[in-house]
Amino acid sequence: MELTRRDALAALAAGGVVLGGGAALTWEELRAEEGGNRDGAALDDREVETLAAVATALYPSEATGVPAFVETYVVGRIRDRRAYAEGVKSALSTLDSYAESWYGGRYAALDGGARDGLLREVGVATAEPNPDGLDPERLRYYLVNELLYAFYASPAGGRLVGIENPQGYPGGTESYRRGPER
Repeated sequence: MELTRRDALAALAAGGVVLGGGAALTWEELRAEEGGNRDGAALDDREVETLAAVATALYPSEATGVPAFVETYVVGRIRDRRAYAEGVKSALSTLDSYAESWYGGRYAALDGGARDGLLREVGVATAEPNPDGLDPERLRYYLVNELLYAFYASPAGGRLVGIENPQGYPGGTESYRRGPER
């Protein structure tokens, strides 16, 4: 099932992020909005690639369109939140450091099994999310929890895992009167 930019916008809305008609929805637009400032909130291409690789390791294999979905969601989350963006950048750098030290390459360059294995070896599966905590806690907070929330809160992601009406996604009382769509 394809995850779309529209799904990412629905997940952002479910999380309370308000995007106006002129909201930046791509890294290039966000960078241009910042005047090309590389020290701004926008992530660079390498960081975007790593985020998409993390999502690919977390999401079911049936999910397609992951890079565009992740880009739209994360741009909406980091826009106008410089401290949060710095936390995401730091977590991505930490993840790449582990990958280079343990597997000899960047996280995004690893195959799917190695990506999943690295996340488990670092301990993110059992870590409590904490933005100021140890490496596994920060990775859980900034990367894993954010990407999983985006997936489950999106209409397509919710359908893929059997959640017809994720919290924050409108469906009204009618959605509770009928069974799941198959």
